[in-house]
Amino acid sequence: MIDSHCHLDFEDFDQDREEVLERMRGAGVHQAVCISVNLADFPRVLALAASKASLCATVGVHPDYQDVEEPSPERLCSLANHPKVVAIGETGLDYYRLQGDLAWQRERFRCHIRAARQIGLPLVVHTRAARADTLNIMREEGASHCGGVMHCFTEDWDTARAALDLGFYISFSGIITFKSASSLREVAKKLPLDRILVETDAPYLAPVPHRGKRNEPAMIASTAHFLAEHLGIESERFETITTENCYRLFNRLPKLHEC
Repeated sequence: MIDSHCHLDFEDFDQDREEVLERMRGAGVHQAVCISVNLADFPRVLALAASKASLCATVGVHPDYQDVEEPSPERLCSLANHPKVVAIGETGLDYYRLQGDLAWQRERFRCHIRAARQIGLPLVVHTRAARADTLNIMREEGASHCGGVMHCFTEDWDTARAALDLGFYISFSGIITFKSASSLREVAKKLPLDRILVETDAPYLAPVPHRGKRNEPAMIASTAHFLAEHLGIESERFETITTENCYRLFNRLPKLHEC
């Protein structure tokens, strides 16, 4: 399996990062994508990815981060030239945590899409309480030309279908296992299998039966097994499908399981 979205550089893992990576391997999770949330911390994300064959990185600025260095397409492309960088993001819009004039957030999102198109890497998109603007900007900026993933997806079928039409993948976190996520599980049933990814978003959103604990890549097994059962697919087959989906999306990601 591949954890398509986690934050292993966060201080939550400072005391036991090596043990976390060992548990990841023991759970059959052979690779993980370490997601950048701002440019100041990107060197730390990249250094972690460069230190382990099983890890890779992205470069981007999360929409929740105010008063940080604003990325330009040129800056993002320059940082993304490193072979360990497999995507641009995480980027997108979040109208849930921040309110007021968020024009800066929309312009930041546009910069990421332009960078992804320029360098030919996929986008990692975060959207919360902003689905209409997110999709409109993706269309206006030609995000279909680079593709990407709607990470930690919690939206409805219409949003998923619009993202699919733009060539995007849909990634599910531990939220899919929560009792309150019945409508999200119905969305999952409608998705083509070749567009589904799984992620932890660690250290957040641990799946049942670990809910309430710090999440980590090893716990993606619970999410994958739950989703496979929900979709009526053998777990091993579902793991293979989502792994191949990851390799298809992140075309810089080395196929370690074939080495």
